[in-house]
Amino acid sequence: MANTPQSKKRARQAERRTEVNKARRSRIRTFLRKVEEAIASGDKDAASAALRSAQPELMRGVTKGIVHKNTAARKMSRLSARVKAIA
Repeated sequence: MANTPQSKKRARQAERRTEVNKARRSRIRTFLRKVEEAIASGDKDAASAALRSAQPELMRGVTKGIVHKNTAARKMSRLSARVKAIA
């Protein structure tokens, strides 16, 4: 348990940041899920549109420190390859 005033404040700040990060992570996952669903349906136009909207969201996660840069790059690469493969 936090004892000093500074450590109490840091605990409060960490709590707030956790909530914000949770919301951001959830938002990123939603965008990625939309791409997955569009790929599963086989609609190339919808899938590429979903991918275009998901990319800035994922990169924003990188700048905010929620997702590692390489993880985001890997996800985008794999998704774009799957969208490209839709006949």
